[in-house]
Amino acid sequence: MNRNHAERQAKPPHTPTWRPLAAGRPAMSPAWWSWVASRDSLTSRLISAGTGRTFRVRLLGQGLGKPRADEAHALRLPLDRLAWLREVALCLDERPWVVARSVAPLAHLRGQRLERLGERSLGSWLFRQPDLERSPIEVTATPAPFHPLAGPWGRRSVFRHGRFAVLVQEFFLDTMTDELGLPSR
Repeated sequence: MNRNHAERQAKPPHTPTWRPLAAGRPAMSPAWWSWVASRDSLTSRLISAGTGRTFRVRLLGQGLGKPRADEAHALRLPLDRLAWLREVALCLDERPWVVARSVAPLAHLRGQRLERLGERSLGSWLFRQPDLERSPIEVTATPAPFHPLAGPWGRRSVFRHGRFAVLVQEFFLDTMTDELGLPSR
C-alpha cells in the first residue's frame, strides 16, 4: 500500500460493526435504502445520479497486506493471511462521493491481474462476469476505517466469479449526501 495508507493505518482504526441489511432498514431513510440496498453497479448509479458531472475512480492505494479481522472473517481467511487490498475514491467532478476498499484472498485471484485496473472501477469488470454471485449485503453506520471523510452508511458484500472472490466495502460520504440533497440517514 502507498505511504498515505501506512500513515492512516498508524492511527488506531475503528472497526465497523456490520449488520444484515434488513437490520439497518429501520434506521435508514427510503432515499438511502435505494442506494444501500441496490445490488446493481454502484458505478453506474453514481454516473446516472451525477447528471453530467465527470466520474472518476481515484486510486488511493493497492498492494499486498493483511486484512482487518472483520474482513478476514467475512472471507473466512486466517488472520495472518495476506490478501490483495485496493482502496479508491469514487468521485464526481473530483469530489469524493464514495470510498471503497476491496480485499481479495491471494489464493482466490486465479490469474486475475487486478493491479492493472488502475483508475478503472472494479465494478465495471465484476458486473461483466456472466457467473457473478453476490453475498447478502451487510451495512454499518460506522465511518470508513481507512479514510478520514465521514458519511452516513457503509455496505459490504463478497463477490464470487468462479473460484475468484473479493470483499467489496463501499462507504457513502457526506459529500454525496449534500450534493444529492439526501437525508442525513
